[in-house]
Amino acid sequence: MITRMVAGVVLSGAVAFSQLTFAQQPPPPSQNARDPRAAAVTSPEPASLEKGTAYQIGPEDVLDISVWKNPELSRTVPVRPDGKVSLPLVNDIQASGLTPSDLREQVTPRLAEFVPAPEVSVIVREVHSRKVAVVGAVKTPGRYELKSPMTVLEVIALAQGLTDFASRDRIVVLRQNGATATRIPFNYRKIADGAEQENFFVRPGDIIVVP
Repeated sequence: MITRMVAGVVLSGAVAFSQLTFAQQPPPPSQNARDPRAAAVTSPEPASLEKGTAYQIGPEDVLDISVWKNPELSRTVPVRPDGKVSLPLVNDIQASGLTPSDLREQVTPRLAEFVPAPEVSVIVREVHSRKVAVVGAVKTPGRYELKSPMTVLEVIALAQGLTDFASRDRIVVLRQNGATATRIPFNYRKIADGAEQENFFVRPGDIIVVP
């Protein structure tokens, strides 16, 4: 009888201890929580091509600016290197850095001084302002237009690939951020070997340097 009582007390103590230990353990991490390390290697969206971002006009773009029922005021004009376009009655007006809607809002009140209630539309006919440069040990160095989002590897392919003497593990992308320039390393050799490395999107104005 005494033995059974002792065994029962021991068993009850063991159960209570196990319950206390389980309660003190931290809860498992949520499956929905994002791992900060995973976020650090996520490929960024290309600049000016993010969802919901309107296109900004740049130098060398070609615009169709139409005034309804006023064909003599409508023009197909290129954006000059200074970022401006020339229109009848309006003369020079800034276009670079504006969206087509922004430019329409700039042109409309200036035409309203000469035309009652003008209906203006602005359409980007040709895109030539989005360019990147590839210099160094590639087969055809030069400037290339970005007709769509492109990665570093795709731009190197536009330059007909690397030469036999290119330093594949020392490629650098120079990116201007305001008054400062950022050097972003790009290891072509690792990508060719199948290793994981972010093959990121280039941005207009980037310079890919292949030593």
